[in-house]
Amino acid sequence: MTDTTQSGPMLAADGTPLKRSLARALRMQKIRALMLIAPLLLFVLLTFIFPILDMLFRSVENQIVSSTMPRTVAALQDWDSESGEGPGEEVYQSIYFDLFVAAEAKEHTKLGTRLNYEQTGVSSLFRTSGRRLDDIGEEFQDVIEDVAPALKDGATWYEIMNGTGGEAVAEAAKERFGRLTDERARGDLGYVPSADIAQMLPHTTDAYADFATFTTFEDGDSVAEEDPWEAVYAALALDLRDPDTRAAVAAYSGPGAEHLQAVAAAQEQLPDFTFKDALVDADKDWGNTETLRTIQMYAPNYTSGYFLNSVDLMKSPDGVQARPENQQIYITLFTRTLIMSLVITGSCILLGYPVAWILANLPMRTANMLMILVLLPFWTSLLVRTSAWKVMLQQQGVINDVLVWLGLVADDSRLVMINNQFGTIVAMTHILLPFMILPMYSVMQTIPPSYLRAAKSLGATNWTAFWRVYFPQSVPGIGAGSILVFILAIGYYITPEIVGGTKGVFISNRIAYHISSSLNWGLAAALGTILLVVVLILYWAYDKIVGIDNVKLG
Repeated sequence: MTDTTQSGPMLAADGTPLKRSLARALRMQKIRALMLIAPLLLFVLLTFIFPILDMLFRSVENQIVSSTMPRTVAALQDWDSESGEGPGEEVYQSIYFDLFVAAEAKEHTKLGTRLNYEQTGVSSLFRTSGRRLDDIGEEFQDVIEDVAPALKDGATWYEIMNGTGGEAVAEAAKERFGRLTDERARGDLGYVPSADIAQMLPHTTDAYADFATFTTFEDGDSVAEEDPWEAVYAALALDLRDPDTRAAVAAYSGPGAEHLQAVAAAQEQLPDFTFKDALVDADKDWGNTETLRTIQMYAPNYTSGYFLNSVDLMKSPDGVQARPENQQIYITLFTRTLIMSLVITGSCILLGYPVAWILANLPMRTANMLMILVLLPFWTSLLVRTSAWKVMLQQQGVINDVLVWLGLVADDSRLVMINNQFGTIVAMTHILLPFMILPMYSVMQTIPPSYLRAAKSLGATNWTAFWRVYFPQSVPGIGAGSILVFILAIGYYITPEIVGGTKGVFISNRIAYHISSSLNWGLAAALGTILLVVVLILYWAYDKIVGIDNVKLG
């Protein structure tokens, strides 16, 4: 007998192993399927996933303080804000030079706006100081240029400051500028600080490097042809206050030595005020340690401050504390939003269930005609529908006029139905009602009428047949409509804004305010994140109680 058993792997028609051939075919099918869904996947990522991730990031991101005032943040690390004493002169020197660069880049107002969220008045402080920083530097500049007229010329400064060996200083300046303007330095600076000057005049080198970076990358000009900032003169005067520095300048023999030596020799003619005095003269709030404490507290790149504000708390030197009672609004808004959304969902169920039942049990031709009335609101602008309710519900509106005409309400006791929670509930129930009717109708259509007839034939009353037979089968439609209406209601802001007044607005109205008016995007992102988490928790609870698998759309 011949042994016909095949000892090797089973082969396909083309001679390749069958297992490999099947794997290749399956892999090609997966690639084709992925290509088919790739446009939709990309659309979801760009319009849904990435915005949510960006919102989550903005709710904790706080890099504007450290990027705009890097020297100040470093100087404040050694200050004990609980000591009762203000920081030393070094901190105010750092504030001056940081703010000068920020003011030139028009970034100081953004920083002031950010810190104003935490302490009222900081925004005005930064704007006022930004306009007066030049005046502080000019007091030094006038004396220096009188003593050494050659220092009026930008070319002389470039000859003194340019050299080799100070690449680290130039890179640090480029990094500061890159963080400040939200971009990295774009190419060659065209200037490298002299190592001798960097060692002898560190403040001057830093200030001139900032000037050179801004001139090259922001203005697009040549450093050698531009006169330096007033802050450079202030930095030179600051360096020359040190006797050791004046001695080093006296022994210096590099480019521009005679000019620097002339200024050093006339050091007593330079203004001797402190930078703290200069800043306090510019704005007395710089003498308030609370301002510096706020800068120190929000110096880290990431903060929990936005989330704390979202639940009516705040950061303080003593830890997390409750905000003043007159500022506690967000917990109230969250609670109101949840309760009113549940009330609106419940009213939509009560009004929509009978309508859906009638449509499901009428002849198809009649039901389709009536369905047009349900869909009609979708053909009308949301703003128009909301404005119509404002006209109807106001005290001189249609409803009050009818009640007065019928004698049900006295003319001097008209009902207040607008700019409160009642007006919001009525208007939103009308707007969201179709979203409840359509899911319930689609489910009720699938319930055979013979079930009710069979229940009645077995002795059940109309109510028993409905409650024990019909209603349980319609629950999936109620669940689908409830989820749809509740999620839409919790995020609505146009209708509450128009008819809600101060008592009927939702948390979404506050989020919209911070995005479009106050521009506090961090707080808006934190509020949105909390709202998202609340919705997910309620969705999870609904799944545990009702079961999401029981929700049907027909």
